[in-house]
Amino acid sequence: MLGQQFYHETIRKIIVAFGTTFNNVQLVRKDNSGNITQSMKVPLAYGPKEKFLVRLRADADLSSKVAITLPRIGFEIQNLAYDGTRKLSRVQKFKKVNTGNSTRTLDTQFMPVPYNLDIVLYVLAKQSDDALQIVEQILPFFQPDYTITVNDMADMGIKRDVPIILNSISYEDNYEGDFDQRRALIYTMNFTCKFYLYGPVTSSNIIRTVQADQFADLPDKSPKREQRLTVTPDPVTADADDDFGFNETTSFFTDAKTFNPVTGEDE
Repeated sequence: MLGQQFYHETIRKIIVAFGTTFNNVQLVRKDNSGNITQSMKVPLAYGPKEKFLVRLRADADLSSKVAITLPRIGFEIQNLAYDGTRKLSRVQKFKKVNTGNSTRTLDTQFMPVPYNLDIVLYVLAKQSDDALQIVEQILPFFQPDYTITVNDMADMGIKRDVPIILNSISYEDNYEGDFDQRRALIYTMNFTCKFYLYGPVTSSNIIRTVQADQFADLPDKSPKREQRLTVTPDPVTADADDDFGFNETTSFFTDAKTFNPVTGEDE
């Protein structure tokens, strides 16, 4: 079973959706009179906070024109763990009629597996007011969760609400060396995204006829068939996701023939 290639990009979609949630944070700076002197969109990037701090420390004497722009927001994956509290039935399946080809097939997929993705979000700023302004634009939306809708299984047409839970917040004033060294105020927020991982999709032809032959004795007695029950959908062109009934036909025989499922003929 293992080794079957499939990739639904579920984790990637969760990471992208998480980053998109914070990609439009605005920062406004004012003078003593309350007039706006600067307005900017806070940059957002994937990566650990050490990556940004190293770039800050690389220009210790402040000689470079541009080292790294603060404030900014960064995030990274922290942990991935199974969540048994949201476990679903193993035997249930999703079903969808695939109309993308001429032979119309029925796609099936077992219920997904629940996982938790821990993501850490960093808010880095040089001025305390900038950091507090960014933090206050984030925290009111998490009580303690914020739900987003993700198209996490496009092949089966499944959209799912993914809660993003704020677990904790910590503060750090990264200040090293002399007073002319760069400073970074860091707010660290730990989030948990509750999502599901999906297995492979299996395609099969749509069954429109069921046939059962009945015999009067066991196979070792070489019995003759007595009757045949045939069931078809009504209408016969119905698909698996249509609302349809059934037609039942019963045929009686006195010959000694047996149906061959390979050739589809009575022999």
